[in-house]
Amino acid sequence: MIFERGTRVHIIGVGGAGMSGLARLLAMRGCVVTGSDARASGVLDELRAEGIAVHVGHDRDVAADAQVVLWSPAVPEDDVELVAARERGATLVARSRVLAELARMRPVVGLTGTHGKTTATSMLVHVFRAAGVDASRLLGAAVKGIGANGHWGDEPLVLEVDESYGTFRELVPSSLGLLNVEPDHLDYYGDRDTLDAAFTDLVERTIGPVAVWVDDPGNRRVMARVARPLVTVGRRAGDWVVTDESVSGRTSHFALTGVDGQHLAVDLAVTGAHNVANAAVVAVLALSVGIAAEHVIAGLGAFVGAPRRFEFRGRWRGSDVYEDYAHLPGEVGATLAAARAAGYDRIAAVFQPHRVTRTIALAEDFATSFDAAQRVIVTNIYGAGEANPTGATGELVSSAIGRVFGGRVDYAATFDEVVALLEADAGFDAILFLGAGDVADVIGLLPGGLEP
Repeated sequence: MIFERGTRVHIIGVGGAGMSGLARLLAMRGCVVTGSDARASGVLDELRAEGIAVHVGHDRDVAADAQVVLWSPAVPEDDVELVAARERGATLVARSRVLAELARMRPVVGLTGTHGKTTATSMLVHVFRAAGVDASRLLGAAVKGIGANGHWGDEPLVLEVDESYGTFRELVPSSLGLLNVEPDHLDYYGDRDTLDAAFTDLVERTIGPVAVWVDDPGNRRVMARVARPLVTVGRRAGDWVVTDESVSGRTSHFALTGVDGQHLAVDLAVTGAHNVANAAVVAVLALSVGIAAEHVIAGLGAFVGAPRRFEFRGRWRGSDVYEDYAHLPGEVGATLAAARAAGYDRIAAVFQPHRVTRTIALAEDFATSFDAAQRVIVTNIYGAGEANPTGATGELVSSAIGRVFGGRVDYAATFDEVVALLEADAGFDAILFLGAGDVADVIGLLPGGLEP
């Protein structure tokens, strides 16, 4: 086993969401963890405060004593620390193998899909907490009301099962919830069929129950390829059916009815039909692994949202301001629909496309994602370190939206241009900053700042 107590582990790119959680989990496991990242950040400050030594910048000698070296998918193969570790004969462990190793130490109860994973995994952590289980966890953001994104506790390991760059390809979960399968990471997978096949393989090798949201078209494609039994849940059909669904400004309610007549009424402290879908999968998965219904209801009721998921930031010039991580067409559409269902009639969306390859592949798919908004501003692409040989910009997305959108759409190459456009076109009930990059930095540039 690689991660024995006392093993010296160095993590390159430790500031990334998943990698910071892994650093915390391994430190609690008893490993001696160090890390490095290209630039300073609040995450590095937090890790230092927790006793994890971190280094800013690239230095081939920073991990000279490490026995095991891990790295973020964003770290290139010629990174000086990675090259030096390879030359020293350190054990190099890709993230896909890391998850496989963790599954050998703790049975994994995971949530997967191309979006909604952090939210649903946080919900499941709350459910286990309500059942009195201090479950281990690893996910992409802190769990509000419970703690950090990485924790080594009791069995099981509640895991956000990430598909990016084949991260889950070696993982064998004990049980699994499948939220959705939308085209993403096609720079790695190549096409939708290959992505579907990867999720199919994950489902097939899961040891125990797999709960699937059947309303999602991508999930249905995977289901058609799977030979094993599944536990299905949806609004119109399934082993479990969602009924009595309602959403309001900040809350949601739904009921779940099983084929055996079991009935649960669930109240959520978050809004949105997408959160109802996430919670329904979590509930069915938890019931399938033996969590009592009362603990499922209590845990879901204790969930108060995940960071950067329809997160209220304050008010600016009469508008409620939200930040959301949505960066895929389905996510954007669901978030804006949730804002409309919450009672906002006039919505402005500031969207930052994420990654060059994703933007080029999915630009046209964003065309109808903004139908619930009245005003759209698209920023330039957040490159996340990707090359941009063709000089693609966010105008690819704004042009696609503009061909079908009934309101005004603008492309803003800089954040200052975004601010100027917002100042010139006030009177919105809500302004949503959408994207997985740094688009929320615009909030700090708004003249006069935010009111609580």
